[in-house]
Amino acid sequence: MELNLQDIPRVKTISKTDFITHYYKPQKPVVIEHFIDDWPAYSKWSLDYIKSVAGDKIVPLYDDRPVDYKDGFNEPHSKMKMSEYIDLLKREPTKYRIFLWNILKEVPLLQKDFTFPDFGLRLMKGFPMLFFGGRDSFTFMHYDIDLANIFHFHFEGKKKVILFDQDQNKYLYKVPHALITREDIDFNDPDLDKWPALKKAKGYKTELNHGEVLYMPEGYWHYMRYITPGFSMSLRAVAKRPKNLSKALYNVFIMRNYDNLMRRIKGQDWIDWKNNQAVIRTSKFNS
Repeated sequence: MELNLQDIPRVKTISKTDFITHYYKPQKPVVIEHFIDDWPAYSKWSLDYIKSVAGDKIVPLYDDRPVDYKDGFNEPHSKMKMSEYIDLLKREPTKYRIFLWNILKEVPLLQKDFTFPDFGLRLMKGFPMLFFGGRDSFTFMHYDIDLANIFHFHFEGKKKVILFDQDQNKYLYKVPHALITREDIDFNDPDLDKWPALKKAKGYKTELNHGEVLYMPEGYWHYMRYITPGFSMSLRAVAKRPKNLSKALYNVFIMRNYDNLMRRIKGQDWIDWKNNQAVIRTSKFNS
């Protein structure tokens, strides 16, 4: 038995009016296949190009190890030069990923290769973020702390994406005081006997190719797996729905600080308690 996932709708291109009407207002995901064909980035951006313009930059790397109480919020697991990292990506599979790498801050030259698209939302133009991964590397199922509307532009290779709306929380084994599900759930091939509530979850799936744009609505859970080495850029717009905006403020100013405090006080017992609660609370909803 597999997860109950429907294909994310795809369009060749889209007008601002149609995007707002059919996807933003109803908060549904969509893949736009040819929206950025006129960007210089569409033809220029590759791993080799990034290596040529940012090879000397020291980049933060993350892998798929479980959360440890000693780790700070979004603390990297390793660092290396971008040139060395890209050589690693092209040479062999690696779990190391880069995420939330601000290209305006790190490599301003790259901003000349794209324009901020007009989707009818006010984009946060100071935070265009790049994400890199090697073959079979993946992100845990999570949602972003600010519950933003996200436009995810993929470059080079293929990437698998699985999405769930926030209304599926009770089936996903969400870890309390966190933005993740249980990290031992393999969303690429989940054991539905071990995690039976996932049988009730309804989500979306797709594979992104070079130059395609994925719209992820406010607060959507996302799992991403690199089928081949590649990278993506995300642009975001602030959550507009009052419930999501208030939840984003809570996450940023209260939840994150409380979680860090409890890690310092209780150590690994706090992490273990949260993981146990994920099962207990999900089982309670689905008994």
